[in-house]
Amino acid sequence: MRTTGTEPGAAAADVARSFDGGVSDPAVIRAFEDHLRFGRSLSPHTVAAYARDLRSLAAFLARGGERLTTATYPILRRWLASLVTRGYARTSIARKAAAVRTFYRWARRTGLVGADPAALLGAPAHGSRLPAVLKSAEAQALVEAPGADPVGLRDRAMLELLYGSGLRVSEACSLDLRDVDLPGGRIRVMGKGGKERVTPLGEFAAGAMSAYLRDGREVIGASASDDHPRPPERSGSPQEAVFLNRRGRRMGARDVRAMLERYRSRVLPERSASPHTLRHSFATHLLEGGAEIRAVQELLGHASLATTQRYTHVSKGRLFDAYRQSHPRA
Repeated sequence: MRTTGTEPGAAAADVARSFDGGVSDPAVIRAFEDHLRFGRSLSPHTVAAYARDLRSLAAFLARGGERLTTATYPILRRWLASLVTRGYARTSIARKAAAVRTFYRWARRTGLVGADPAALLGAPAHGSRLPAVLKSAEAQALVEAPGADPVGLRDRAMLELLYGSGLRVSEACSLDLRDVDLPGGRIRVMGKGGKERVTPLGEFAAGAMSAYLRDGREVIGASASDDHPRPPERSGSPQEAVFLNRRGRRMGARDVRAMLERYRSRVLPERSASPHTLRHSFATHLLEGGAEIRAVQELLGHASLATTQRYTHVSKGRLFDAYRQSHPRA
């Protein structure tokens, strides 16, 4: 049974009552997915990851004759231990543990479980892994790698946005034409959890975007239409999307990652980079240039300042590197 209400607590409570104690793990997971999707407005990628982690736990529980609604704290601890034994990375285990804690908090609120068995569930400690960051010259080489043909203009505009405005790849892909204000030098972005923000469009990004919208976008769309009709999109018309792929549909995160990898392998063969690397580089270069951390938090769309503070560690790390490489008594 699927929930569709806008009040997550009430909708989930209705689901709990309708199960009447005979709930199956797949049904529980579907109800939790709906809570995440409709109640919390999480991205499809995040919802899918949570569901995948819960299915993994459910499979482990089934081997011992248990269900998600009958699991206990010791059983959940054994599940985490089994992940360590199977060689999962600490970061992966920590993410799975977080998903399970989120699930049981929801299950407790909705009455699916009488007590929260994951309330004390920890995860293996892991070091703070600093985000990968490109040097300014490396970022410049990457964003300037595309050519001047229609696809190259599109790629340049996308890369300039990721680095020049610090967008998440999902945010850049979801941009519609009405979200771009070229004269005003700003774009409207729909971030995580459905939170909207307005972020500046830098000079280089604005120039690349203007060139793409003027000389590239319609050519890509027309070329795709000549090859085959566009299939309907699930959300938003392709006529509204800023960035179109070769099929005339809205670019997706996979399209962008493949595109960036082509340029990276050509101009930065010794470095690894992803769309998120450009976002990390955007934040770090702002802080190194003297930007206030709370301003960077707003630009990135971070809900918590603690998330943004990771980039201060990156900047300090670079200062120490410069000291060790440059000072005669270092």
